[in-house]
Amino acid sequence: MTQDEKWMLKYNEVVVFIETNHRNPSRHRLEEHDMLNWVKANRKVMNAGKMRPERVEAFGRLMALMEEYKRKNQYE
Repeated sequence: MTQDEKWMLKYNEVVVFIETNHRNPSRHRLEEHDMLNWVKANRKVMNAGKMRPERVEAFGRLMALMEEYKRKNQYE
């Protein structure tokens, strides 16, 4: 399995998780740490400008999806 295939597998796993659960991966649930760490690591790579061009667009869509489900302040 190539790096690109592994990346797309993890990308799809995160997208499916968000669409299924209508929330982002939580840092408080151990079973979701892998997804959260993957997102954080890729966000750092993208912000540093080192992400491959073909991944930037897909990761941008993921960031937009995560923004939709950003946690809300329950007291507002």
